[in-house]
Amino acid sequence: MSSAEDIATLGWADYVVIGVMLAISASIGIYYRFTGGRQKTTEEYFSANRSMSIAPLSLALMVSFMSAITLLGISSENYMYGTQIIALYVGYTLGTPASLYLYLPVFFKLQTMSAYEYLEMRFGVGARLLASIANSLQLLLYTGVVLYAPALALEATTGLPGDISVLLIGIICTFYSTVGGIKAVLITDVFQGILMFVAVIMIIIFGAINVEGGIAGIWQKALDGERIEIDNISPDPTMRHTWWSLTIGGFCTFLTLYGVNQVQVQRLLTVKTLSAAKMAMWGNWPFLTLLGVLTSFSGLAMYAYFADCDPLTAGQISASDMLMPYFVMKTMGHIPGLAGLFIAGIFSAGLSTVSAMLNSLAAVALEDYVKPTYVKLGSQFPEKHGTLVGKIFAVVIGLLCLAVAYIAKNMGSLIQASLSITGAIGGPLLGIFTLGMFFESAEEIGSVVGTVISLALMCWTAFGQPRPAKVALAMSTSGCSANVTTVSLSTVRQVAVGDSSSFYLYRISYMWYAPLGLVVSVVVGLAVSSLVHLVRKKHLPELNPDLFTPLVAKRIRRRRVDVTKTTNSQIFTLQTQKSDNELAHVG
Repeated sequence: MSSAEDIATLGWADYVVIGVMLAISASIGIYYRFTGGRQKTTEEYFSANRSMSIAPLSLALMVSFMSAITLLGISSENYMYGTQIIALYVGYTLGTPASLYLYLPVFFKLQTMSAYEYLEMRFGVGARLLASIANSLQLLLYTGVVLYAPALALEATTGLPGDISVLLIGIICTFYSTVGGIKAVLITDVFQGILMFVAVIMIIIFGAINVEGGIAGIWQKALDGERIEIDNISPDPTMRHTWWSLTIGGFCTFLTLYGVNQVQVQRLLTVKTLSAAKMAMWGNWPFLTLLGVLTSFSGLAMYAYFADCDPLTAGQISASDMLMPYFVMKTMGHIPGLAGLFIAGIFSAGLSTVSAMLNSLAAVALEDYVKPTYVKLGSQFPEKHGTLVGKIFAVVIGLLCLAVAYIAKNMGSLIQASLSITGAIGGPLLGIFTLGMFFESAEEIGSVVGTVISLALMCWTAFGQPRPAKVALAMSTSGCSANVTTVSLSTVRQVAVGDSSSFYLYRISYMWYAPLGLVVSVVVGLAVSSLVHLVRKKHLPELNPDLFTPLVAKRIRRRRVDVTKTTNSQIFTLQTQKSDNELAHVG
């Protein structure tokens, strides 16, 4: 293995490739600004006039959250900790039909611009504002991590300071998502999604070329290095990854992202019919799973290449999330333009997610804060200004995301940071929507109290300090030319099971955050709602079946029909008795 000083750097051809990709993304935004309806209405700017087709939407749904975090984070996860994380995609698979048939029909029937309008209809303004603010915080934090990921790639391949990279990516992304609206975001996602697949496939191909034995050699080295692990079924919640935490946690995480999150709900409402939205979601599943599997295998390919000289242990890179770009420069840096194509893929992965977040956060700001304020003041928001206000919000939010990105380096590894944020905030939000759609007895005070308690508990669990250190699988530096300490591959894997040095909640796997947030929110919400009903001693109000998941809505409608039939029967009986009495009197 060559030393760090021998590594290639990006050349002019690479910069041309990166520049072309960024120019294409920006030009798509400009094109959709001056075509079609020219964004004269908020309906076009935020919902594309419900004119999107199924195929591009399927790919766009994937790249919304399968960002640079996935490419850099999942690959380094397999490199550092093994393949157990692949069970995450089993949870995603189970979450697909649950999201489609339990949550999506409610949003599609209501056709609201903001997903949180549903909560006002079901509970009240307080529930809507609570969920909207929590969601905005979640997306801001998540977007900051996403912006930071491409900066790691540039730093590893060019030496360009991460701060400059973050600024560059943030400005370009804010420009095309602000100018072009959601249609530009969705179409750009298709282009960027293709580049993401190209980037991962490049890693696997060059790994096979540079590892003796090709694909089989990669697998064998991963076996020898104890990277292949798919059978951990331990029930211990403090173990970082097990089948239980990944499948259950993945299931709940998927529901937080695709079932009730503003980003995906807004995208699914860009088609005309519910059946089209369902087809787009089913079309998303193979893209999502394939990219996850390929990215995981790319991590094994990198491990096989670096098996005898781990660049992290050798001090050649400063973070595990730099492994993929470092590998690219070691194996492809000598081919003009190829490394640039990979960096373009990483940039694309970051841009696609950030643009989705900016558009959705702008929609939430307009629908949940600006318009209700106008109503309180006794007037209506002038719709002709809606697009302009939305664009201003997109710019402001883009700047806020840049600020968050500068502190993202302190959040730990990319994949764990992103899933921790999603679970800690998304789990309680999934809980309040679940309370509204599945439980007729849930009411506003219970839903708000349950969600607040759940948010407080999960944020404490996710971000409290001090936390136990993560210990990766053993690495070796025996093949390095530099004089560094060798770590034996026979070192026993260290897992913090039963470690009492940290508070118990801090030791719980981050994959349990979303399930725990959901359960606490629902249980506390139902308990408080029951107490409220006991104190008020009132019957449940008449509920709109459109606000409930299809099975519950069907039950409500059937009950109404039964009540109507009973009432009509009683009226008919009374009328008959009255007629009989009148006849008897005449007689």
